[in-house]
Amino acid sequence: MSSPDPRRVSRSGLAVDERLAAFVEAEALPAAGVAPDTFWSGLALLVSRLAEPNRELLAERERLQTLIDDWHRARGGQPQDVAAYRAFLAEIGYLVQPGPPFAIDTSDVDPEISVTAGPQLVVPASNARYALNAANARWGSLYDALYGTDALGSPPPAGPYDPERGGQVVAWTRDFLDAVVPLRHGTHAAATGYRVRDGRLEVGQRSGGLAELADPAVFTGHLGEAGAPSSVLLTHHGLGIEIVIDPRTDVGAADDAGVSDVVLEAAVTTIVDFEDSVAAVDAADKVDCYRTWLGLLTGELAAPVDKAGRTFTRRLTPPRTVAGPGGTPVALRPHALLLARNVGHLMTTPAVLDADGREIPEGLLDALVTVTCALVDIGPGGSHANSPAGSVYVVKPKMHGPAEVAFADETFTVVEEVLGLARNTVKIGIMDEERRTTVNLAECIRAAAGRVAFINTGFLDRTGDEIHTSMEAGPMVRKAAMRSQPWIGAYEDWNVDVGLACGLRGRAQVGKGMWAAPDAMHDMLAQKGAQPAAGASCAWVPSPTAATLHATHYHRVDVARRQHEIASGGPRADLDTLLTIPVDLDRPWDAGEIDAEVENNAQGILGYVVRWIDQGVGCSKVPDIHGVNLMEDRATCRISSQHIANWLHHGVVDQERVDAILRKAADLVDRQNAGDPAYTPLGPDYDGEAFRAARDLIVHGRAQPSGYTEPLLHAHRARAKQTGADR
Repeated sequence: MSSPDPRRVSRSGLAVDERLAAFVEAEALPAAGVAPDTFWSGLALLVSRLAEPNRELLAERERLQTLIDDWHRARGGQPQDVAAYRAFLAEIGYLVQPGPPFAIDTSDVDPEISVTAGPQLVVPASNARYALNAANARWGSLYDALYGTDALGSPPPAGPYDPERGGQVVAWTRDFLDAVVPLRHGTHAAATGYRVRDGRLEVGQRSGGLAELADPAVFTGHLGEAGAPSSVLLTHHGLGIEIVIDPRTDVGAADDAGVSDVVLEAAVTTIVDFEDSVAAVDAADKVDCYRTWLGLLTGELAAPVDKAGRTFTRRLTPPRTVAGPGGTPVALRPHALLLARNVGHLMTTPAVLDADGREIPEGLLDALVTVTCALVDIGPGGSHANSPAGSVYVVKPKMHGPAEVAFADETFTVVEEVLGLARNTVKIGIMDEERRTTVNLAECIRAAAGRVAFINTGFLDRTGDEIHTSMEAGPMVRKAAMRSQPWIGAYEDWNVDVGLACGLRGRAQVGKGMWAAPDAMHDMLAQKGAQPAAGASCAWVPSPTAATLHATHYHRVDVARRQHEIASGGPRADLDTLLTIPVDLDRPWDAGEIDAEVENNAQGILGYVVRWIDQGVGCSKVPDIHGVNLMEDRATCRISSQHIANWLHHGVVDQERVDAILRKAADLVDRQNAGDPAYTPLGPDYDGEAFRAARDLIVHGRAQPSGYTEPLLHAHRARAKQTGADR
């Protein structure tokens, strides 16, 4: 339970929570080889130099939002005039003057970032077991992913192994292999055996002949005897495919070639998240996150697991090698390349107070601690197990425009000075999830042109910002209709177009957002292939299993070729479409549609917030109003709360109706969580910290900075911890 008045120690003029000080001095600094005075004086330097500019950037956000609100209020009910709106945004400095063409010059970038296209996981730093799962998800069983999900179009059967289902899995996989790594004069579907001879792969056929790979260069190596290997490794589009051969297993015994599994290189990169997917409101929470990051980089992280009555300790998968085509050992990377997502510029942290007793910007603390921990990997004598290229990758979320990206660049420049690192050792991922960043994306990239290693689209936060920025323009379309609005398609194309024009191809990732339905793998297989086809070199997935399935898309699509085609074709999106606001001034909804929309949003807010506030769970699989599990985090909560706040503001629904719907939704959430022994019901009094937090997100949604949920969630969670609400 959090202490209402934590004990503090003095370090370089800062008042530091003793729990943070203990972690830094007893764990992080010895592992990183950094002297305590270097670290604490460096943090004091960051605060003295950058805390005030940080506050000024936040004030600029509010200045621009006030002017935009005034603009829309003065034109209430009028049709949109995009040309006039664009001119106004340029006049107030929201739109910046674009500079001449340029290309980023980011160097020392690992191939997982620069050239290898593949799935990307995001995992909360607060959960060591999940973090280990995500790091180990570099390789995943395609057989398990197909058998154990609805990927084949039906749910997995209950009970013991079902040979009929297994046959469907094998058939699907063999078709996949024949599509992406075909054989000359044969098929994987007709394989009776795999062997290596003279550095080449030969595949026996039911016809009695032997087939070879259509592209012999795909063959990477094998394990076991060449004439009877235990596995064969292929590489296609930079991603590994391992055909595992073991006729002693049930699956292998039923297979003509003895194939027992096909394992795919899946989560090439994983973002260890300190932001949206965690509930870190005090020093104890931050230390939990930092300890996970440090343990992943040292390789010493371990987590107990109790699965089906079996208890074991999960650790990082050990490295392994295969015999290459010429017999030379080939090392296989066992883990995803790890990136750290620091918090944005908005929040402050009670873990450290400045000389005036003010909380310091949390992003400054994250920057110094995460990079310091990374010295165990890239510092003098570091293992280079994560980044052989010697870089640290930090994703920065929720930045608004080029000045805020420049501030992040300056922050990491100071961190590098403090730790004695070369300039641009720290690489930045720019999350294109706020409208002021989208419309100025090229200038945002220019502001960190020596650091940029990643840009992506994030439909969820981007939609939340779209609603809040245009709050006064009128009632927004229903949430389900948002995906079909013109600005969305333009946003997705614009991000790729701008990224490629700024030279990211071959140097940095161009990413796409999350698949939010973790149990709907059949739909994911059908739809998520559109992201690599759109030029994305990575896209977010909700689980290691989803990463394995999504990896098949990167074999079917040559992303490097698609990026070349897109870059050669010229821009596909325009600024005016990006600035088209998704309002519906005609308000065509009847009372039933309005109630259904508010109920859907309210249930999602409550289902997420009750776990955030009472249990400290920052990201969770929450059943929606129809019982369909969806991944919910602060971004989804931001959309739902801003949407109701918008309709409330414009009179589509009134406060009395919203409150009634919240109580009804709370009863449903209570029923959905009835089997959770750690759950604290929202009803029947509806006056607990979690219910109040959910209501505040709506009632005070318009007043929240950029519509973010963090300030209210943190305040309510801190009170819940102080009163012992979390168990």
